[in-house]
Amino acid sequence: MSSVKLKELFIRNGANPIIQVKDLPYQANAVFNAAATQCGNDTLLLMRVEDRRGLSHLTVARSRDGMTNWRIDSRPTLLADPKNHPEEIWGIEDPRLSRIDELDLWVVLYTAYSKGGPLVSLATTQDFKNFERKGVVMPPEDKDAALLPIKFNGRWAMIHRPVPGIPGVGAHIWISFSPDMKHWGDHQIILPARKGGWWDANKVGLSPPPLRTEKGWLVLYHGVRNTAGGCIYRLGLALLDLQDPTRLIARGDEWVFSPEDPYEIIGDVDKVVFPCGWVAQGDDIRLYYGCADKCIALATARISELLDWLKQHKQQEKRRWG
Repeated sequence: MSSVKLKELFIRNGANPIIQVKDLPYQANAVFNAAATQCGNDTLLLMRVEDRRGLSHLTVARSRDGMTNWRIDSRPTLLADPKNHPEEIWGIEDPRLSRIDELDLWVVLYTAYSKGGPLVSLATTQDFKNFERKGVVMPPEDKDAALLPIKFNGRWAMIHRPVPGIPGVGAHIWISFSPDMKHWGDHQIILPARKGGWWDANKVGLSPPPLRTEKGWLVLYHGVRNTAGGCIYRLGLALLDLQDPTRLIARGDEWVFSPEDPYEIIGDVDKVVFPCGWVAQGDDIRLYYGCADKCIALATARISELLDWLKQHKQQEKRRWG
């Protein structure tokens, strides 16, 4: 058997985890699943923080190098508002950020936890201090949503993951379109969960917002495998057409990132790596991911290497997983 160790696409930061609950300036249970963007000279994370009641809110952290010396807001940045938005009665979770240059603002899509289950809500901000809630845009059960940063034929596109109430149907990644970011239609599956023994069988979901590259929209998604020892959350790659994001042009057969280190394996939810944000500068990517629903870690990669890997490892026959 060969002893050659193949190069990993995503390289963990040696200082991981980069943000833990002890780093927060106020008391909480956990910090994880952070959206990410470049905001002026800072890398900005919009982090999910779970309080000691078990309910989540969002808090901003900023860093000049995106790795160290995080400046964290002294109090929650965006709290649930169940009085005015009853769908947020059990907290707000797992944000994704999209910078919309056309509108000079960021769109935040996040999961609001309602009495009827998790759903997708939308808010906008220009400064990460003041947020304008637009309310619910997808009903329960739906989550893992992100907005693409440009229009397609005059319409905005949102990727999300509804869960059907029919046993055995599976949870797939969908795309929907809107003229105004409020009313959504033309719903269709773009990345189905595989079946059987695959690492991403039965349940998949978007991780960070898709990244625009010269080859297409680069998608990092999570797949969930149920085992005798519990669920494992791993990450895979796919590529959508630049002009028509309903068209899947490549999907890797193998996972590319999996929980391995102790901080990823042991936590409130074991064996989970869950990114909600990444930041690209040139060919370099910094991936920010939640670990075991307890802390935040950082991994780096190169866009060119991810695209090359996809070209070499993309599925060849749909009948193998359809």
